[in-house]
Amino acid sequence: MENSKDKYSLIPEYSKIITDIGEDASRDGLLKTPERASKAMHFLTRGYEMDAEAILRGALFDESYNEMVIVKDIEVYSLCEHHLLPFFGKAHVAYIPNGKIVGLSKIARIVDVYARRLQVQERLTRQILEVLDKTLNPHGAAVVIEAQHMCMMMRGVQKQNSSTVSSAFTGEFEKMETRQEFLNLISHNLGS
Repeated sequence: MENSKDKYSLIPEYSKIITDIGEDASRDGLLKTPERASKAMHFLTRGYEMDAEAILRGALFDESYNEMVIVKDIEVYSLCEHHLLPFFGKAHVAYIPNGKIVGLSKIARIVDVYARRLQVQERLTRQILEVLDKTLNPHGAAVVIEAQHMCMMMRGVQKQNSSTVSSAFTGEFEKMETRQEFLNLISHNLGS
């Protein structure tokens, strides 16, 4: 879905930022940077123009399957709302169907819907869980995100090897046995 905002609308602001940090915005290497940066920012925040519920509802199917469904290792790329620096990693998403299943690619798409907004990892984790719970009405849902934050790696404490793990669970996943099964499955490489 194409972002309806004008992808060139931030050009003057990026030109000002370049000038304010002491660079020459008219220098050959920087001449088109404000335009490229404006396009990039609109692309990186296109999640505001997307509807996660509609994406899920577009691929719901009646099915009696009632065991755990996991889509793991979904790439996550987002922007920290505090510093506008990237954080990136993997999301692991599961649900236990309650008469309805959803196309698997839609789970990855809803991760992108929320990741492509200014975010904090904790909210991102919760938003993915809540839209699954609301739209699918499963017996339970689970989300775990593992990410590295450039705001911690490039600036601030400058800890390059740190990572952050966030999790959220509903329904059957609040039971320790089900939660443990999910955590075991996402931590093993089953394809080897």
